[in-house]
Amino acid sequence: MAPGSRFRGNDEKSKRIWRGSLQLEPSFEASDLSDTEKEVEALGLPPRAFDKIDAEDDDVFYEPPRLVCHIDEGAIAALTEYYRTVLPAGGVLLDLMSSWVSHLPPEIGYAEVIGHGMNAAELAANPRLNRWFVQNLNRDPVLPLQDRSIDAAMICVSVQYLQRPVAVLREVARVLRPDAPVVISFSNRCFPTKAVAVWRALDDAGHQRLVELYLRHAGFEKVETLRLAEWVEDFSDPMFAVLGRSPTL
Repeated sequence: MAPGSRFRGNDEKSKRIWRGSLQLEPSFEASDLSDTEKEVEALGLPPRAFDKIDAEDDDVFYEPPRLVCHIDEGAIAALTEYYRTVLPAGGVLLDLMSSWVSHLPPEIGYAEVIGHGMNAAELAANPRLNRWFVQNLNRDPVLPLQDRSIDAAMICVSVQYLQRPVAVLREVARVLRPDAPVVISFSNRCFPTKAVAVWRALDDAGHQRLVELYLRHAGFEKVETLRLAEWVEDFSDPMFAVLGRSPTL
């Protein structure tokens, strides 16, 4: 089984959060990031929805390299197969919030794969990356990439850690060429102390709706959700993907 905590969410909380009445645990420290608070309000989420149990700087948490897979082999295979169908061969890809593996189809070549992450050692160990950069997107969501320079983007099992998801995804939309795809994939595992409160309060269906909400608020079109792999308890990880396309000219 993959490392990390299994996350099931709470169905009653999942219902309440979309009515804007979720009550978060008092042990959470309130965020002092005004930009984050503005996103929470714009998305119609309850206050402190993007707070984390571990409020320490993300740079500290991600300092030790973790050369492990966070989903199991079946989920990886399902994601790789989906990438075969949606990521353009020969294109320029952006693997956002990446690590030492990108789960790309091994037989398909791309003009360039640009990686982003929080740990230089992990990114340096990724054989699919042509170049990469380290950046804390919760602190600075602006990507150091040119407008309309990317053919497809991916965020794999990491969207739950973003505290400014709309700002980040608007940057993704800026760097993508018109009608280019972004694939946001996730399972039911996470580092719970670093996942935002709203993610921890929702179940799988709630996670799907939340990511769809992020994408639509960021201006993406043709948003759709797919179940790539089923969950069999104590046997296999589920895998979901939400796809959006950058606005056409």
